[in-house]
Amino acid sequence: MPTDEILLIIETESWQVQQLPWQLWKLISDDYPHAEIALSAPDYQLTTVTSSATSKVRILAILGNTEGIDVRSDRATLESLPNAEVCFLVEPGLQKLTEQLWSQGWDILFFAGHSISQIDGSGGRIYLNRNEEVLTIEQLKYGLLKAIQNGLKLAIFNSCDGLGIARDLAEVNIPQMIVMREPVPDKVAQEFLKYFLQYFSSGESFHLAVRLAREKLQGLEAEFPCASWLPVIFQNPVQVPFRWHEAETSRHTRATTRVGRYLLNVLFISTAVTSLLMGVRYFGVLQFLELQAFDQQMRLRPQEPPDSRLLIVTVDEPDFNLPEQKGRRGSLSDLALEKLLQQLEQFKPRVIGLDLYRDFPVDPKYPRLAALLRQSDRFISVCKASDETSDPKGVAPPPEVSLDRLGFSDFLTDKDGILRRHLVTALPEPASPCATPYAFSTMVALYYLAAQEIFPKPTPDETLHLGSTLFPRINVPWGGYQNLDDRGYQIMLNYRSLRSPEHIADKVTLTQVLKKQIHPNAIKDRAILIGTVANSYPDFWSIPYKSQSPDGQISGLLVQAQMVSQILSATLDRRPLIWVLSASNEVIWVFGWSLLGGLIALRFKSLLYFVLAIAAAGLCLYGACLVLLSNSGCWVPLVPPAMALAVTGIACNYLIFSRSK
Repeated sequence: MPTDEILLIIETESWQVQQLPWQLWKLISDDYPHAEIALSAPDYQLTTVTSSATSKVRILAILGNTEGIDVRSDRATLESLPNAEVCFLVEPGLQKLTEQLWSQGWDILFFAGHSISQIDGSGGRIYLNRNEEVLTIEQLKYGLLKAIQNGLKLAIFNSCDGLGIARDLAEVNIPQMIVMREPVPDKVAQEFLKYFLQYFSSGESFHLAVRLAREKLQGLEAEFPCASWLPVIFQNPVQVPFRWHEAETSRHTRATTRVGRYLLNVLFISTAVTSLLMGVRYFGVLQFLELQAFDQQMRLRPQEPPDSRLLIVTVDEPDFNLPEQKGRRGSLSDLALEKLLQQLEQFKPRVIGLDLYRDFPVDPKYPRLAALLRQSDRFISVCKASDETSDPKGVAPPPEVSLDRLGFSDFLTDKDGILRRHLVTALPEPASPCATPYAFSTMVALYYLAAQEIFPKPTPDETLHLGSTLFPRINVPWGGYQNLDDRGYQIMLNYRSLRSPEHIADKVTLTQVLKKQIHPNAIKDRAILIGTVANSYPDFWSIPYKSQSPDGQISGLLVQAQMVSQILSATLDRRPLIWVLSASNEVIWVFGWSLLGGLIALRFKSLLYFVLAIAAAGLCLYGACLVLLSNSGCWVPLVPPAMALAVTGIACNYLIFSRSK
């Protein structure tokens, strides 16, 4: 609207363009009576300032070499200003001027005296005193930068030929300047200063006060032609123009308003980024990345000792050549199994788990083995449940073993083939040959704990409760899992962190046991797991850890040992189980890191410092996730907050950077 106050800024390096009488433009002179032209260099940036505590407008007035001119009128005008504190430097030296520029909290820098610009406007000089001390703006650069940082908002050079000075001052990003384009008569300079400060201190906006004072000089043009053309504004476009009556509040409210506006933008962007990421996560897009990050953190946890409660009896290729293995079916003959169980039973282990399929009866030639399988109160065998999609037949249990001493061997792998979950119980299909609802590892652990009179406790929500330990069940969405078949009682498998997953417990071979090369104490009160580790039997699995085998997999027997160890360690040693935050707490967690990214962008304008701060925050996030997983078993999201931190930081940095240009 024609009544609007408008500051039209012309960004140019051209000396000729800066000299043009822009105020004669009809747009300015007639159409918009509250508009004014300002000049600006094309390159500029936002400067962070520290406000002073005083409520008065603080003016540093430099009265330079006044030979041939009268600055008494200027001094009187400055001294009569309301709500102002003026410090006069009369013909100072460079050192004294620099010391004052470094003082805290100047609002206005005023210079009256002689000055000159080069013919092409590429530089300007001011005459400080009558000792022929001539200064360039470059010689005052650090003092001016400090003054701007401390709150300097306006420079008035009420001296001749100031365009070169203004171009030099623009390089230090001073917010506003008033200079004279050409040599200026004493009378014009004095009247302009008086008119400008009169309007400005009475509450007019900066650029409107300049216009009114400039136009009032028209009354002098009969004596001094083009007087109203001489004053011109140089404006840093990203700095808020200074107002006299805002001197007290501008030190606080402007910065607060600007920061508040950015904070609102940061909150909005953080909320939007968090919502977007959690929505994408809900549809499983991030699941693969989250599981990969989980695996990496699992591998970085501190090492733990092997589980001394377990003993693993392995059947490998050399064990197939034992005399006892003649006529074997599968990896263990009836004779070898009979001798093995007799050898183990005499030293009273707590439980013996046979992780080998035996869907056939014992040969009648070995009645003692059949009797042992039927009557032993510490023997657990294995079968395989049927599944309509992967294995419609399953594997039946040994006919001699009762249902209460059976466990299914089924494992659950993720889509990438990695085994991360522990199936504790599952409802068998009606036609399944394996009718037990308990996993083999669960049965072995329960029999071991029963010797210490620790039994499952009933809970209202049917959560597995052993001793004082509750086993957190996976119900999707759960942590990094969004798309998952969560049937059965599943928990995360908190692998024992070892130098190699093969070192989960002490191991002996079938040959060593049959030849009595093992000490009785290695068996007494232990949970014994028997199974094959031979490459000829396809029972190998990929886990988050890399094993010593060529393909990086470990045998199913060692996986069973990890599962048994997890239940025993959680119940008896209070070793953490893996659990996750609630959905709402995960949103808060991601939002917090997203907000941090925005605050970093608000704090660090420099691209280098911004990148370094984001990287440092990312390392803190990774460290926090690793510490929580290692110490308490809490699997907190890593990928979503890392993405939120970076995306919000970049978006807010771009917003702040683009608005500062």
